[in-house]
Amino acid sequence: MSASPVLPTSPDLPDLAASASADLRSLLAEATRRVRAKVVENGRLSAGRLDREQHAGHSLAWLATYAAAVDELAAYARRMSAEGRFGETESLLVRIGLGEYLEQAFSGIPMSQLETARLSDLGLPAREAARFRSDAVETLIADGNTVPNRSRLVELIREGGGGTVGDPGLDETLEEIRTQMRRFAEAEVEPHAHGWHLRNEYIPMSVVEQMAELGVFGLTIPEEYGGLGLSKVSMCVVSEELSRAYIGVGSLGTRSEIAAELILGGGTEEQKSRFLPGIASGEILPTAVFTEPNTGSDLASLRTRAAKDGDVWRVHGNKTWITHPVRADIMTILVRTRPDEPGHRGLSMLIGEKPRGTDADPFPVDGLTGGEIAVLGYRGMKEYELAFDGFAVPEGNLLGGVEGEGFRQLMQTFESARIQTAARAVGVAQSALDAALRYGGDRAQFGRPLVAFPRVADKIALMAVEVHIARQLTYFAGRSKDEGRRCDMEAGMAKLLAARIAWSAADNALQIHGGNGFALEYPVSRLLCDARILSIFEGAAEIQAQVIARRLLETQ
Repeated sequence: MSASPVLPTSPDLPDLAASASADLRSLLAEATRRVRAKVVENGRLSAGRLDREQHAGHSLAWLATYAAAVDELAAYARRMSAEGRFGETESLLVRIGLGEYLEQAFSGIPMSQLETARLSDLGLPAREAARFRSDAVETLIADGNTVPNRSRLVELIREGGGGTVGDPGLDETLEEIRTQMRRFAEAEVEPHAHGWHLRNEYIPMSVVEQMAELGVFGLTIPEEYGGLGLSKVSMCVVSEELSRAYIGVGSLGTRSEIAAELILGGGTEEQKSRFLPGIASGEILPTAVFTEPNTGSDLASLRTRAAKDGDVWRVHGNKTWITHPVRADIMTILVRTRPDEPGHRGLSMLIGEKPRGTDADPFPVDGLTGGEIAVLGYRGMKEYELAFDGFAVPEGNLLGGVEGEGFRQLMQTFESARIQTAARAVGVAQSALDAALRYGGDRAQFGRPLVAFPRVADKIALMAVEVHIARQLTYFAGRSKDEGRRCDMEAGMAKLLAARIAWSAADNALQIHGGNGFALEYPVSRLLCDARILSIFEGAAEIQAQVIARRLLETQ
């Protein structure tokens, strides 16, 4: 590809970014005020009104997510510039990202292929919104996502040999962790991942054991319980690099993360001492057993019940979409122990212990049976429907030793689980970018590599920009969790945006492959299937938008 003219790296880009970020925040504040007027009744947020105004509420959530993304691009530019790490590639990622996301914020944000969040939906006509399009905003839109900038970014990407585009902005320790995980993934996972997917095979236990040796399962568990005691940002880095190789491998850590969060946050000291060291070492593989066939996200309607029978709880009911249950040693089971108490109040969490099964004998224990759910992607662990018919859980395995706390205990895990899911999405998106770059550089048409054609190069440039945006927003959510702050909104934003970006990246990577992308033999076909689940599990995109909207619209 011949060199293209490009705007020089502007020394005032961090200042422009900070100014535009403040302007977008002012726009968000005005939009929030106008939507709040539609959904507040007698001084309080009305659930009925919010349901009727769901498009407006969710549009507001997407606008807030874009504002957070712009904030993080501005913060990244300022931080990297101060550290002398803000080179041309980093500048272009920020400049293109700011230009595109600011333009979309004012003209329309894609919530899905069919739904667009527009300011007019929020009660802000274009004429009134124009006052927030400051000189900084206009400059970044005009000079941001331009043909020369996209062309130059792809040129730099190709010169650098692909891979992670730009400096992620990690400190030395986190960068060492990322490098270690990347080496493991390249050697032990990437060469085999597509075969595991096509054959619908379990990830080999030898790989699971190597992950345990690397500390993946005990990453954020405190040292006193056998873990490494590292940050949630380190969890993001590890989840991204493992998911870049294969989402199933990246997701094995999520099982341990959820179980450890539940036990750390709600367990007794005896439960922590008994289960956490085994989870950290990989000797205990956990799975989460929450969802039911007819409830989905409506956990208040959960029907699986548990009743005391001597010194055990007997569990009866059905669960679905349970990941990796056959090889799991423990199950964190959300059940109703108080049938007379409606909604969330009657729910409790049990730690069910079981022997590991096999494909031939998946559940070698009394009171538990199940059937595999055939799925498009997200393989390697296998999904099951489970039926409990008197399955026994020891009395001492009631989490925290107190009934009626299950829903609260579960809510405490959602922040970390959603942050980790955002990181998995970044990994899948990065893998799609990797595949697009390889194929676009190797495949020739009309005497030129595909990447030499502007529409292909544009796709690659914008994929790189959006992966960078998702990565920065995910790190931000991880830092928020590390600081001990409530971050359900930040976690929801990271998952909401990263999942959309993963699907877009996989779809565009397949498009670059043309007909070959539709062939099962090409790994990009797997990436498309894997990416599609990300906006559904751990809270569907619509649920994330609802959570964000409620937080924005709550009145004091």
